[in-house]
This record gives sequence, structure tokens and C-alpha cells, in this order.
Amino acid sequence: MINETLKLRGDVTLALTDKHGKLKEKKEIKNTVVDVGLSFIISRMLGASKAVMGYMALGSGSIAVASSDTTLGSQVGSREALDSSSETSTGVITFTSTFEAGDATSSALTEAGIFNATSGGDLLCRTVFGSVAKASTDTLAVTWSITLSV
Repeated sequence: MINETLKLRGDVTLALTDKHGKLKEKKEIKNTVVDVGLSFIISRMLGASKAVMGYMALGSGSIAVASSDTTLGSQVGSREALDSSSETSTGVITFTSTFEAGDATSSALTEAGIFNATSGGDLLCRTVFGSVAKASTDTLAVTWSITLSV
């Protein structure tokens, strides 16, 4: 008998730079693939009726991540289209998004999520982190890797 258990793990890197491109802050955090995200993954195995994950959002909510989450606690600004998404190695997909100067400006960004629509849609995963202050002239690059392994 073969006994396999699939595991999903998410790793998020935030890199905040000032208007001159100088690194101000870098964070590496884990994330949670939520129930809606797991259902999304299963639905994509059955067909393509749902849009692919193509957007990332930042927020200022501080409530702990729960598997029942369907959105961010308090989104800041608009959802940004992903700069890229690709399978970077076997079982690993990496999403990247850049929040340019003027986008998602807040003195206390504390959460992020990946979605398949500019509003509504499905939330794949969410993470909460220590506060990041993004000034109006700063850029925040987010790299999010999801690993599926046995």
C-alpha cells in the first residue's frame, strides 16, 4: 500500500526600497493556504472554469490567519496584477508583484494575499506579518512561493 500525504507550504519575501532603490526593509514569512484556496486548486484539476491566480493585495488587518479566510482583513489600495507567475522548480510555483510608488501606501501594512480576480474571486493564501511602513515614494516587491510536496 502506498501512503502519500501532500503538503502545501508558502514562503513570502517582502523587499521595501526607497525612491533611490535602496533596500529599507526585508521580511521573510510563512503563509497559510486557506480552505477556499484548496478548493480552487481542486477545481482547476477538474477544469478551467475558474480564472487563474493573477492578483496580489496588501492590507492593514492584524487578525491571525484562519483557514476559513476568504479575503484580507483590511485591504489597502487596489489588487495589483502579478508581474509574473511560473513553476520555478518541480512542485513550486512563484508569484511576484511590485507595488510601485503611490500604490498601497500605508504606515502599517501587515497582511498580504493572492487572488484570482481584481475584486471578489478566490483567495489562495494569506499571511500576516509585522508592520511595514510603505511611504508614498517607496516600492514594495513581493515574492510568494507555494510548494506542493509529499
